[in-house]
Amino acid sequence: MIDDLQTELDELRATAIEEGFAAEDVDRWLAATRTCLILDHEGDGPVAGRFGGPPLLPADTPTPDHPLVATIDLAALPADATGLDLPTDGQLLLFASPWYVTDFDNVGAVVHVPAGAAVEERDKYGWRWSDDEEYREQFAEFSQGPFRAIPALSLSPHDAYNISDELGEFWEEHADIGMLQLGGYGTESGISPYDLVTEIAESAVHAVKAGRWEGPASEKETDWVLLADWHAGITGLEGAVIHWGIQRDDLAARRFDRAYATLYWNP
Repeated sequence: MIDDLQTELDELRATAIEEGFAAEDVDRWLAATRTCLILDHEGDGPVAGRFGGPPLLPADTPTPDHPLVATIDLAALPADATGLDLPTDGQLLLFASPWYVTDFDNVGAVVHVPAGAAVEERDKYGWRWSDDEEYREQFAEFSQGPFRAIPALSLSPHDAYNISDELGEFWEEHADIGMLQLGGYGTESGISPYDLVTEIAESAVHAVKAGRWEGPASEKETDWVLLADWHAGITGLEGAVIHWGIQRDDLAARRFDRAYATLYWNP
């Protein structure tokens, strides 16, 4: 896996230089490259979970206010492929509401179910806005079925655009974007000139000040990490992307209930 990704990185560097970018600029950009996993129906990676389905949660775990997006089998993930300090077993459930409601709302949730924990099936319509017909119709378009974990390179749009708009546009042409990405950088181009983790941190801090999320929330982007992002691909929400962020201390302590999710939507 590592050899394949290094070959891909070498080929990308050569392509950028052939297109006229200075080698020092390309190297400065590519030095920030991270590995990630793309979770999608297609690909050669191992089956590592499924999209959709009813949530399977321990009896003492409340049903989140948001629809279930994916259940990730952590034991099936290739080792060290995400750069994240994730548990090595159990299930990681990602929930999200890809609908704009109000500023600074936490639009998602993350639940870790330890391996061997007794679980019960919850109502897949147990989320906050499930009585709204439009939302239910869009929820019916959430992807369903098993997905595979595909190791990939995650290139930094923030660093590319900081070097030049032309290199940022090169990033847009070569970014490897899947339905759901675990680890790495954010993948939508609309906010590429800005650091996504900074945006998540600032949003969380504002949410605490507005009484919409329980703190503490650090203002330092270095205290946060991008956990995952999801391109919904739903009719009427084609430009909607969910980002789940978490503070590094919370991740290390397995406090996934402290994850904070934001919505980027460019209709």
